[in-house]
This record gives sequence, C-alpha cells and structure tokens, in this order.
Amino acid sequence: MKFAEFERRARAAFDEIPESFKEGIDGLEVSRESVPHPSLPDVFTLGQCVTEEHFSEYAGPETTRSLIVLYWGSFRGLADLDEDFDWDREIWETLTHELRHHLESLAREDALEDVDVAADELFNRQEGLEFDPWYYQKGDREDSGAYVVEGNRYLEQTWRARDFDAATHVEFAWRGRAYRILRPEELGDLHFVAIEGPDFEDARLELVLVRQRSWGESLKRLAAPPELVVLESEAVAERAG
Repeated sequence: MKFAEFERRARAAFDEIPESFKEGIDGLEVSRESVPHPSLPDVFTLGQCVTEEHFSEYAGPETTRSLIVLYWGSFRGLADLDEDFDWDREIWETLTHELRHHLESLAREDALEDVDVAADELFNRQEGLEFDPWYYQKGDREDSGAYVVEGNRYLEQTWRARDFDAATHVEFAWRGRAYRILRPEELGDLHFVAIEGPDFEDARLELVLVRQRSWGESLKRLAAPPELVVLESEAVAERAG
C-alpha cells in the first residue's frame, strides 16, 4: 500500500473513534519512517503515543496531552514479510493500542507497558531466545481466569511436587466444561503444556504448571533468584466427567 492511501485509511479510522475517547489527543501524525526493533528480527514499531505532562496536581486531558504516530514504513516492512498482512486491521489495532497508552497515562496506570513487555518476552520464547518465564502474568486477565498475551491464553496451576507425582491426570476448566490431560512426566519449576484437541483448535491455550516452593526456598529466592527449570510439552485434552 502506498503512503497516500495508507494515510487516508489511517485518518478515516482515527475519525471513527468517538471523541469522548480522544480527550487530550492533539491529533494523528502519519510518518513515512520505519522503526525496526534494535535486536529482534522481523519486529517493527507500528505506532507510538507521544505524551507530554504539564505540571499539575490534577492529571487529566488539560495536563496530559498526546500525539498518536503511525509509521507507514514499519507497516510496509511487516507487509513484505506476510503475504496475508491485513492493513486495515493492523491500522485499527495500532490506533486503539496507542490510544490506550494515552488513557492509561491519564489514569497513571502502567498495565499496557506490562502487556508490551509480555509480548516481547513471548516473541523471545517463540524465537528460541532467553525469556522471562513469568511473562504471561503481565498479560490481560480474562473472566475465565486465563492470562492473555497476543491472543495466547495461559491457565496457571500451582502444584506441590508430591501431589504432582501422585497424580495420573491434570484437570482444568475451560469455557464451562471440565477437561483433563495425562500428567506430564516432569513438573520442573514451570511447565508450559500446550493444549490440543477438537475443542481447542482455535483457543491457543497453555496450562502453566508451577511448582509450589517451600518457605525456605522462597526466602532463598528473595536473596538470590535461582536458575529455573522451565519445561514445555503438548497434551491432548479430553472431557472429564
């Protein structure tokens, strides 16, 4: 998509956002620039919320002003890598993502920064790089109790090692139904189990089995965080009961 058409579509999408959600937004800037990630291949910054704070004891649209920027060059870079790249969907998702940055600046929240960190750590994991195994806890939380990072869902369970060793199956609830999988051979410190089966084709769900630490281990972890044993496996879920 050429720059002129990209700018037209971006501004049309920006105009669709209700004005009540754009309080304190000074406008939309569409840049030709490409902003690649400094160390992660094939990753680009698509947009940015540039926020300025004006000193006041009250934080609101009058004191927190933002400009949303979209980088056409970054969109084009991703489109070159993905023949199914959906320009309009990515424009909308980037606009609303950056708008949320502004709204959370008004509320003095940093939840979205956590979501961004979680997305980076997920990418590291998918690329076989070092990653923070607790990244999923920085994701959004669904009513189901699952953490969500980039459309991937994580259900966390804490296990005592002896209970895990004695179990034959691991049970969990998903969308109002009870399921179970065969117990993995090892627990480790964290064990990511990708759930497969007819009911999970589009769920992108993982169980995260976490070993419960003793009181003494918890104290040691505060003093010197240990090297964690992080495992990954797959399992087919069946309905329980």
